Amino acid sequence: MTTTEAVQAKKVSRAGSAAKTEQSLGARIAARAGGGAMRVFLILVGLFWLMPTIGLLLSSLRGAEDIAASGWWKIFTAPSELTFDNYQRLLDNSTITDSLFSTVMITVPSTFLVVVIGSLAGYAFAWMEFPGRDWWFLVVVGLLVVPVQVALIPVSELFGTIGIFETTFGVVMFHTAFGLPFAIFLLRNFFAEIPRELLEAARLDGAGEIRLFTRVVMPLGGPAIASLGIFQFLWVWNDMLVALIFADSESPPITVALQQQVRQFGNNIDVLAPGAFVSMVIPLAVFFAFQRQFVSGVMAGAVK
Repeated sequence: MTTTEAVQAKKVSRAGSAAKTEQSLGARIAARAGGGAMRVFLILVGLFWLMPTIGLLLSSLRGAEDIAASGWWKIFTAPSELTFDNYQRLLDNSTITDSLFSTVMITVPSTFLVVVIGSLAGYAFAWMEFPGRDWWFLVVVGLLVVPVQVALIPVSELFGTIGIFETTFGVVMFHTAFGLPFAIFLLRNFFAEIPRELLEAARLDGAGEIRLFTRVVMPLGGPAIASLGIFQFLWVWNDMLVALIFADSESPPITVALQQQVRQFGNNIDVLAPGAFVSMVIPLAVFFAFQRQFVSGVMAGAVK
C-alpha cells in the first residue's frame, strides 16, 4: 500500500467513525425523546395550552362579584366560590339559548353539504374523465386564494336580490360555497392515491360509478373526510364575520350573540363566561371525539 492510499484509508476510517458517532448521538436523542422526561414536558405544554380554557371554566363557576374582585386562580384557595348559578342564568337567557340553536342550524348543514359535495367532486376530478377536467381543477385551486372579505359586498347584493339576505339559508350557502374549494382540493388528492387496480377490480365485478363511490372510495377515504368535516365544523362554528353580516339579527349565532351581550351589558360577566365556555367546549368535544380520524387524515399520504 502506498502512502497516498494509506492517507485515503485513514480519511475514510475517520469519516466512518464520525458517522457512527453522529448516528449514535441521534439514536440517543431519539431514545430520550420517548422517555419519561419528554412525556412530562409534553404534559406541561398541554396544560399550558389548556390554561385559557381552564380559566374560562373556573370563571364561569364563580359569581359576578367574585370575578370582579379577583382572578380565577383564587378558586384554589376559596373553593366555596364555586356555583352553578351562572349556568342557570344562561339557560334562562333566551338570547343565548336561541343563538346556540341557530349556530347548530347553520353549522350542521354547512358541514354536511361541504362533505357530500366535496366528496362527489373530488371523486369526479380524481377518477372520472370529462372535457376540461384539469382546467376546471385549476379553477378550483385558484379559488382557494380568494379571501372571504372580497365577496362580502357582491354576495350581500346578490342575496338581497334573491331574498335570502339575513336568513339561515343564506349563511349556509355562503359557508358551503367558500368551503368547497378546499374540500375538493383535499379529497381529490386523497382519492387519487387509491390504487387503480382496486377500482378496476370493482368495475370488473359489475360496480357502477355510484356503487364504486359508496362501497369502495368512501370507506377508504374515511380519514380524509373526517378531517374535512372537523375543519369545516370548527370554521363555521367559530365564524363571526359572515354571521355578523348575513345572519338574521333576530336569531344570531352564538358568536354574534356574545358580542352583543358585551356591547349592551358590559358587566354581564355571569352570562358571558358560561356562554363563552359552552361555545368553546362543543367544538373541542367534536375535535377530541374524532381526533384519531383527524390525525389519520392529516398523515394520509405522508408515508409512501
